[in-house]
Amino acid sequence: MKITVGSLLRGAQEAEGTAIIIDVFRAFTTAAVAFSRGAERIVLVAEVADALRLRDEGHGDLCMGEVSGMRPEGFDFGNSPYELSRADVAGRRLIQSTRAGTVGVAAATGAERIYAGSLVTAEATAMAVLRDSPQTVSIVAMGAEGRSRTDEDEQCALYIRNLLLGLRPDRSAVRSLVLAGAEAQKYGDPAQPHFHSRDRDMAVEIDTVSFAIEIVRRDGLLVATPKAV
Repeated sequence: MKITVGSLLRGAQEAEGTAIIIDVFRAFTTAAVAFSRGAERIVLVAEVADALRLRDEGHGDLCMGEVSGMRPEGFDFGNSPYELSRADVAGRRLIQSTRAGTVGVAAATGAERIYAGSLVTAEATAMAVLRDSPQTVSIVAMGAEGRSRTDEDEQCALYIRNLLLGLRPDRSAVRSLVLAGAEAQKYGDPAQPHFHSRDRDMAVEIDTVSFAIEIVRRDGLLVATPKAV
């Protein structure tokens, strides 16, 4: 198995084989929480306008996501694991748009198979990929809006790579490195109430989700569903 680790939008555009698109703070942690709460599926889109249009057309029931960290006008939820942990989404079809994770998924047009990666699903994602036995795996850390690298996504990418190689990385060390990073400092800041401290805490609960998030292209849509491992 050939494993490459890339970053940002270019990394997503260059992804081949099986792609793992990583967004720890917060898109794919939020998605994992939504599935844990019983969401049926999540349609991933790059743009807010597309999310609203798809909801109007009946492709989903609720929109969740963010622009500059805040819930867009007309959306039902922000891009918040904590908010979704308190939401009634059982059996609902969600549509998600963020400025990093979902943009990266949409950009990974050269990938044959796609997984949404985060620290909470890291081990489950590695197990799912190993079961697929792909020849090539492209791990992509999306960073801040796909333009600048961030500690949490880079650390998650390395953590998953090491799991794929059969190594046992130290979860507590990874967690400490992520919490020391610049992005983590936004959470709990009274001046930025849309970055709830529980979002950060939930995002670093490493390997606590027992399913991977697989994304398939279906009828022109990017549809995410949980994959048991």
